[in-house]
Amino acid sequence: MIKRTQSGKWSVLFVVTLVSFITNLDATIVVNGLPPLMEDLHLSLEMGMWTLTSFYITSTVFLLPSGRWSDMFGTKRIFLGGFALFTIATYLCGMAGSGTVLILARLLQGVGAAMAMAASTPILMRTFPPHELGRALGINNIAWVTGSLLGPVVGGALIGGFGWRSMFYAIVPLGILGLIAGVLILRESEELEKASTDWLGLLTYGTGLTALLIVLSEAQAWGWASARTLGLLAMGILFWIAFVFIEKKARNPLFDLSLLSYRDYTIGLGITMSYCIGYFAVSVLLTLYLQGVQNLSPLESGLMLIPLSVPQLFMAPFGGKLADRFGPSSMILLGSFLIGFAILLLGQLGPELSNTTIIIPLLIISAATGLSWPSLAKAVLTAAPQNQAGPASGVFWTLYNMCRAISQALVLVIIQWIAKSDVASQLLSGAKSDELTQSRDALIHSSNVGFRLFAAFLALAIVLGVFLRRPHEKRQEIHAIKNMEKID
Repeated sequence: MIKRTQSGKWSVLFVVTLVSFITNLDATIVVNGLPPLMEDLHLSLEMGMWTLTSFYITSTVFLLPSGRWSDMFGTKRIFLGGFALFTIATYLCGMAGSGTVLILARLLQGVGAAMAMAASTPILMRTFPPHELGRALGINNIAWVTGSLLGPVVGGALIGGFGWRSMFYAIVPLGILGLIAGVLILRESEELEKASTDWLGLLTYGTGLTALLIVLSEAQAWGWASARTLGLLAMGILFWIAFVFIEKKARNPLFDLSLLSYRDYTIGLGITMSYCIGYFAVSVLLTLYLQGVQNLSPLESGLMLIPLSVPQLFMAPFGGKLADRFGPSSMILLGSFLIGFAILLLGQLGPELSNTTIIIPLLIISAATGLSWPSLAKAVLTAAPQNQAGPASGVFWTLYNMCRAISQALVLVIIQWIAKSDVASQLLSGAKSDELTQSRDALIHSSNVGFRLFAAFLALAIVLGVFLRRPHEKRQEIHAIKNMEKID
């Protein structure tokens, strides 16, 4: 167990929060810089999209093994090693002279981000006592929110003034600062797990997951019923089936299937999946609407999305305190309900831009996320045993990334299905054409349908949250009865 003084705890939180901010800032900036990047490097739309997809593939594939490595080699080593790799790869992204080099650098970025992400939560769990963990996770959540808030705005300003390479170079000094602070502040756990890496499990898991993510990224262009799509989908499923059999027999499995025997942990993962699929569609759908229908620039649309982030800066620590006091399940139910309700409100967009129609729901979503996300993270991660914190965190963040990709893929499916044109591709490439103008009404309709569909995922999160709440209430009743017996 890592031991800290009172002041040391908050220093550790500062380092973890800084790294979380930097990695999320990079993710949001790159989306804004895609059109000028494609133009400067003479990339096709497909190659340009791979500069985004490549990061999510490696950051997802390496989360589970990174969780295991943090237990084997120490959270500090994996955390700082991963962040160092991320910083170096970010510099290489800025230096890239071709699409191939940029994609390779983005793959390295994803590996580094996965290592840092998988080790960050166990560091906080081993640093803060249970009654303060919700508050710490809430404060750490501010980093993600701030990165999402500043990414589109800062990215738009940097790209407009200094070109797309500046969005990578600007992150490097922050990365160096985070590494120096980490070396000086973090301490390693004295007790490390003696185990070997499950390389066969990593191969089958990584290959299967990569195949499925490629399907999510490319199936719209290939056709959902094409031979390549169906073949890759079948390959992914087969590799995952093999992965399950391997993990059952492995001495030191990459994914300890016994984690699923913990009821609250499994239910929490289900809530995480439905919550993330519904939540991450909001910014994508609104970006398509603002740029495609209202013809706003990336910077202007980024400014319109600020209300999706600002309230979380204040509500996340407050939500963490409420989770510590009243239990996370209540905050999960309240937040999921408010987010779902606000997403339904967004499903009333029209041909004329109405700031009120957009800003009010975004404010509700942001405030509700500040209440519910720290509670959800705490509910899932504390449901697993302390000695399995690394693997449990790895699974949690793996699902987070997977569902982010699924959410984006579903947005494109809805746009293509209803608009009956290649609207999404044209928007992402920054193209403006007569076809796009003619599809304006269809794009509005598909956006509204999409919001209603994604609100259903939050309804599913509410249903699962009820099942998570019942055992918590029973435990409270048992605890109260025991206290009464002691008094008597």
